[in-house]
Amino acid sequence: MIISLVGYMGSGKSHISKILSDKINFKLIDLDKEISRRNKLTIPEIFEKKGEIYFRKLERETLEEILATQENIVLSLGGGTPVYYNNMEIINNNSKSVFLRASVSTLAERISKQKEKRPLIAKIPDEDIPEFIAKHLFERNVFYSKAQFNINTDNKNPEEIIQEIIEKLYL
Repeated sequence: MIISLVGYMGSGKSHISKILSDKINFKLIDLDKEISRRNKLTIPEIFEKKGEIYFRKLERETLEEILATQENIVLSLGGGTPVYYNNMEIINNNSKSVFLRASVSTLAERISKQKEKRPLIAKIPDEDIPEFIAKHLFERNVFYSKAQFNINTDNKNPEEIIQEIIEKLYL
């Protein structure tokens, strides 16, 4: 079984996927880290040197390869992955997809603490981050909401979120 975690940056995909994979003894794969490892470049370097279209093509190819395996995997996806091509359809057809949903205020609070690690918002003034997130979420939620399972992460600790995932997936 493959469990794919989708959601906006700051929704907890990386953190939850690590704890979940340890708890249920599944292999952990972070799609962005896998792309970086295979290409020996960071994601920002791939964007800078080759462009976003090239990155999205790599992302799609890597996603398809991972989803074609027969391993037990917790797959943490990039925030943009579900938005491109028909990735969300492929994710749903080849894994159990879980949307980690968080409010704009929760996302803004989490993301603001990590600005230097987030190229998408690094240059945005703190007071403009909530508006940026709200606009972005409006565009992306149509894709995220296609996930088979939807979990609100606001005001929940990682253990509560993981327990909810396990219950919904009958693990």
